[in-house]
Amino acid sequence: MKRELEYDVVVVGGGPAGINAGIASGRAGAKTLLVERYGFLGGMSTVALVYPWMTFHTNSGNHVIKGIAQEIVERLMAVGGSPGHLRDTVGFTYSVTPYHPEKYKLVALDMLEEAGTDVLVHSFVDQVKVDGNKITTINLTTKSGPIRVHAKQFVDTSGDADVAYLSGAPCLQGRDSDKQTQPMTMKFRMRGVNLQRVKEEMKANPSNFYRKTPIDELDELPLTGVQGFYKEWNESGIPINRDQVLFFAGPEDDEVLVNCTRVQGLDGTNVFDLSKGEKEGRKQMLMIAEFLQSKIPGFEKASISAAGSQIGIRETRRIDGEYALTLDDAVHGKKYEDTIALSGYPIDIHDPTGKGVQANDIKGDGSYGIPYRCLVPKVIDNLLMGGRCISTTHEALATTRLTPSCMATGQAAGTAAALSIQDNVAPRNLNVTKLQKYLEENGVVL
Repeated sequence: MKRELEYDVVVVGGGPAGINAGIASGRAGAKTLLVERYGFLGGMSTVALVYPWMTFHTNSGNHVIKGIAQEIVERLMAVGGSPGHLRDTVGFTYSVTPYHPEKYKLVALDMLEEAGTDVLVHSFVDQVKVDGNKITTINLTTKSGPIRVHAKQFVDTSGDADVAYLSGAPCLQGRDSDKQTQPMTMKFRMRGVNLQRVKEEMKANPSNFYRKTPIDELDELPLTGVQGFYKEWNESGIPINRDQVLFFAGPEDDEVLVNCTRVQGLDGTNVFDLSKGEKEGRKQMLMIAEFLQSKIPGFEKASISAAGSQIGIRETRRIDGEYALTLDDAVHGKKYEDTIALSGYPIDIHDPTGKGVQANDIKGDGSYGIPYRCLVPKVIDNLLMGGRCISTTHEALATTRLTPSCMATGQAAGTAAALSIQDNVAPRNLNVTKLQKYLEENGVVL
């Protein structure tokens, strides 16, 4: 068995950002390897049941995330794995995109294979070797022993900035005041839910639901999500630090994804904290399922049908990059000369220690730009970032961490890695105009 592998580009982390980075790099002609620690791809979308994808649009309905991300949606639609973009009946965003996680896993593998990208699963990066300011090798722990992988360029889409951290690139974590991060959530699915009964309850008691819920449109819209049942939650006495019920419909007609657990005060890069979080998350899951069955109309015959393989992580490490996107930048819809992706998702900060969620809409045309500099770490010359570990403040991470945004930054990072090899330059010195032109030619909205 080979113990040493040689590639042009190595992408570490097979979540939404990594999938898109791997496809983009392969399509751009680079010999590419995608490394994933689980036995399947999809990251938080599959391993932690993060669902649905939110959002490809601005609040006014302008479609700002396309490219490979939109191709994936269309491929899923073709195999019955997604209905496409639907209106968000919570009212928090314009659209949500339901998807079938098992079909997503296979569509991703097919698209990577078509791009000529190799995939290695069950492989965990545990060491990064650096010579000067360049990564030379990453070491993988695998079932068949250690494997060393050499490459010209590396893309970190691990979610936790694992490669950046192990390489010595400066990283940040959590909010500035106390380093606390957004809470973890154990998501789970329930089948046997009567969604028509839920919809009737929403129409009968609109004040018991999120203030932006489009109650007047519910007769015409398929129910995609529900936030509310404030009265029932507040009377429940459940010892979880939140203030409402939140669930999303699908992918089956009688199925919902419940997003109600909240595990706070733990570090998602600390294995001891993760161990505590997994137990606490599953404990909360059973409490919430019992509450829904006994107190929420439409859940009388519902039961748990699936739970995340691991607890969902919103925030851990992020790089200290050439530029850090800020709350102000996002809220005011700022664009940049080196914009490589747009996003229309609002600020969505789940309080690290309290009950609430800080939400801020995006002003201007409803979208903000993500500059290329946010993908470029300090110190290390042949590393790019994609996904939730790009360079932002704690507050701005609350929008860039969402799946479609991660898909977009992943495509940009994979493309930039391949073009840097073609031009024989460090990614920080890449001609950004050339990168932008290439992205636009491949369907990206800038």
